[in-house]
Amino acid sequence: MSMPILKKENIVLQASVADKTEAIRLAGTVLADQGYVETSYIDKMFEREALTSTYMGNFVAIPHGTEDARNLVKHAGISIVQIPDGVDFGDGNIAKILIGIAGKNDEHLEILSKIAIVCSEEENVEKMIKAASEEDILHLLSGVN
Repeated sequence: MSMPILKKENIVLQASVADKTEAIRLAGTVLADQGYVETSYIDKMFEREALTSTYMGNFVAIPHGTEDARNLVKHAGISIVQIPDGVDFGDGNIAKILIGIAGKNDEHLEILSKIAIVCSEEENVEKMIKAASEEDILHLLSGVN
């Protein structure tokens, strides 16, 4: 059975987190709870973050697992966590949108490029930060499915 990469249930609005660790855990938990990854994938997201920050700029971070975590991915998918107050990703970088990514094979590269196109427009990121409904975010990222 094929699953959409992004669906309404993958989006968390108005999240309030204490720190980067809690934010990454939330993004990973959504992927696990929705059946995209094994729960151990979340540990691989932390491993990846320890290598180098997944903060991309423009208030966006894209936490994802390490290369060797692909066997923990059941279906390609993304989670979106909106954190209006922001969370410090280190070096003063504040993330207000987290996009958790799970991809098998080279799917994550394709997903990343589609996300990058949307997030390169500051206006789109601002709309995601201010989105009042999951549908608003689904509309902005409709190209990933």
